[in-house]
Amino acid sequence: MKKTELNELSREELQVRLQDNLDAYQNLRFQKALQQLEDPLKIRQIKREIAQIKTVLREYELGLRKDEE
Repeated sequence: MKKTELNELSREELQVRLQDNLDAYQNLRFQKALQQLEDPLKIRQIKREIAQIKTVLREYELGLRKDEE
């Protein structure tokens, strides 16, 4: 997901996306441990997206971003 797409999402959508990515990351780690992981770069992509979502959510908390209501 691109940063511009993240900027268009609301807080609730970001929370849902974050939870989905955390679940996906956990599943990928299990697959890696069981040596069933087909695309090792997927872990890096998921971790990067998690960090970007957390950054946007933190900006909302600090007031650097405003809710578009």
